[in-house]
Amino acid sequence: MADAKVIPFGEEPRSKRRSKRTARGPANRTPAPLAPVPAQRDEGRQRPTAPAVPEQDQGGRAAAGEESGGWERKVAHGLNFLRRRITGEYDVDDFGYDPELTDQVIMSVLRPFKEKYFRVEVKGIENIPEKGAALIVANHSGTLPVDGLMLQVAVHDHHPAGRNVRMLAADLVFVLPLVNELSRKLGHTLACAEDAQKLLERGEVVGVMPEGFKGIGKPFSERYKLQRFGRGGFVQTALRAGAPIVPCSIVGAEEIYPMIGNSRTVARLLGIPYFPLTPSFPWLGPLGLVPLPTKWTIQFGEPIPTDGYPEEAADDPMLMFNLTDQVRETIQHTLYKLLVQRRSVFF
Repeated sequence: MADAKVIPFGEEPRSKRRSKRTARGPANRTPAPLAPVPAQRDEGRQRPTAPAVPEQDQGGRAAAGEESGGWERKVAHGLNFLRRRITGEYDVDDFGYDPELTDQVIMSVLRPFKEKYFRVEVKGIENIPEKGAALIVANHSGTLPVDGLMLQVAVHDHHPAGRNVRMLAADLVFVLPLVNELSRKLGHTLACAEDAQKLLERGEVVGVMPEGFKGIGKPFSERYKLQRFGRGGFVQTALRAGAPIVPCSIVGAEEIYPMIGNSRTVARLLGIPYFPLTPSFPWLGPLGLVPLPTKWTIQFGEPIPTDGYPEEAADDPMLMFNLTDQVRETIQHTLYKLLVQRRSVFF
């Protein structure tokens, strides 16, 4: 089948034009070629065209449209989030962990502190496995447990798989009204072997700070000197689950609340492990609770595998002591190394 010929609108077919010219003149006369009909002419007059929009204006309008569409999506997403919270259409696990609230609200609140206030530098994030269980063991300091929160945000934001660290917290955390609820939503749970074992068996990343209150409540004169790591219960838990142990060293948290004293009398009255006295608290009242904007570094060391040991290894006290000492020495050595490299507390 021959290709169809396109005839411009308002133009007669070529066959009819030839028949008319043959009738008017000699049969052997060659018809003159027809000039193309302008697309925008009407009876010899050119139609006015709209002025061209400058490229900059076009780009500005496109950007404005994209920005408007972005805000509309954000508003719609926020309203949908509120609807699900009100109607209860969200999931939590048996520990109370709420992944949606953690990702969209709590992490958004904590992230500016990590990026802008403490300017946390993260190193060795590749030592945390892409999937499967792992036990992160870190030093603890700073008077208030801000380092645990920054550790959790650092792993969530910098790890390629966006993994969430299930921190093990002390009993005191879960008796405070508001703190208890927020900690559960963040995925924190009680620092006991049963809960840690259950999380590791699920393939979660679990975080523990074995120094406990001895580390977080030590005086400023003993900064960056690791306290006792308990009885090595975290090593036993890792051995039973076959999960690698990832040492973690945090520099910068020691100086956010320099603890120059401890009012033991007030601590006993309030039922807390210690009552810190810093250069600003309690002398400046609520303003004394504002942490100093120190520069942080969080470094994850090479994982220590535990899956090569036999099942009965978890009950070997010498093995637990050796592994505990290995993890502690690794963290302490890395702390000294980072302190030597640090130019200033605040920069």
